[in-house]
Amino acid sequence: MAGRDEPPEGSPEGLPSGGDDEYRSVVFDESFIRAARLQEFSAQERMGRHARAVRSRAGWPRRGPGRLLVALALLVLAFGTAVFMGIHHPYRPPPVSRAQPLHSVVVPLAPRGAVPGGTPAGLFAHSPAAAFRTGASGVNVPGARATAHFAYSDVRDALKIARQYVVTSSLDPAVLMGGSAEQLRDLLAPDQYTQFNRSMAAPSADGLHAATGWLVRFDPAQVALAGSGVRVTGELRYAEAADRTLEVIADHTFVYPLRPAASRTAGAGPAQADGASLFTVHREVHFRFAAEDLRLRQTHVTLADVEAGPQNCTADAVNRLRPLLAGEHASDGGPAGTDPYATGQRATSLCGTLAAGTQPSL
Repeated sequence: MAGRDEPPEGSPEGLPSGGDDEYRSVVFDESFIRAARLQEFSAQERMGRHARAVRSRAGWPRRGPGRLLVALALLVLAFGTAVFMGIHHPYRPPPVSRAQPLHSVVVPLAPRGAVPGGTPAGLFAHSPAAAFRTGASGVNVPGARATAHFAYSDVRDALKIARQYVVTSSLDPAVLMGGSAEQLRDLLAPDQYTQFNRSMAAPSADGLHAATGWLVRFDPAQVALAGSGVRVTGELRYAEAADRTLEVIADHTFVYPLRPAASRTAGAGPAQADGASLFTVHREVHFRFAAEDLRLRQTHVTLADVEAGPQNCTADAVNRLRPLLAGEHASDGGPAGTDPYATGQRATSLCGTLAAGTQPSL
C-alpha cells in the first residue's frame, strides 16, 4: 500500500521518493516568476482561434548592454536639463553691483564783511530764509511713481530712507553738536561702514573721509543752537540709473541760528555773547538703492557736495564746520595752498565768498 505522501501507483519510475523535500529544488518563487520573459495564457485566453500558448512579458531589459544604454541616456538627459535650467532660469538673482564709496567736497564760504548779529527771529525776518519751513517740515517727500524696474512702493521707500538720512544728518541736535552718529550709520549699507567709521574717527581732506561730507557737525565748545529751530528749504528727486539702481538726490539749504557757546568768555574775540547769527549750509547728497538695499532698508551714499558759511577760507572743515559768529570777520588769508607736485591722494583746498544779499540785512 502506498504511503500517505505517495500517489496510488507509487513514485514515478526514475524519480526519487521522499515527499516535499524531493521538489524543493524546483519550486518557483515570486522573483523567478517576475523575471520570466514568457508568460502562459490563461485557459480562457487559449480557447480563442489562433491563440498562442504563451506571450512575451513587456518590460525593461534585465541584463546586457540594453539596460546600460538606457541608464546612460537618462543620465545625459538629466545633466542637460540641469545645465539648461541653470542658464535660462527666469528667477536668477541679478548680479550684485560693486559698492561705490562716498566722494565729498566741502567748500567754506567767507563773508565780505562783519557777520550780522541779533535775535534769531529778527535775523530770519531780514534774510532769504524768511519763508523757509522749520526743521523736518522743510524736508518733504515728493509723489512717487514706478520706474522701469522699481514698483511704486520701492520708489516711495527709497524716498523715505533718503529723507530720514537728511533729517538725521542735518537736523538732529545730538548729531549737530558732535554726539553719536550710530543712528545715521544704521541707515547705510554694511559695505560703507569702514569708510564711515574712519571718517568719524580720523577725518581727512582726501575727498573720501571728511566727516562733514556725511553730516553737519559743529564744535560744542565754540557754538550752540539758538532760537526755535533750523530753517530748511529744498527737494528730493529720483530717477532710475542705467545699472538698474534707483538714484535719489537730496538738494537742501539749511540755515542754523547760532550763538557763542556758554564756555566762551565775553572777551574772547569780537563775538557778541548775547548775539545770534545765521550759518547757512547747502547740501546736495546722492543716494543709490539696489533692490537688496530696499529690502533691508539701507542705502549707499555716493556723493556729497557741501557749501557752508560764513567761515574762514583757512578753516579746517573736514571734521567740524567752524562758523564765524556775530561781529566776526573773515581772516585776510586765502585757502591753504595746494601742491601740484604731490602724487597720490592729496587735499585740494577750495573756498568761496558769500554773495551779496545772502546775509541778513539789518
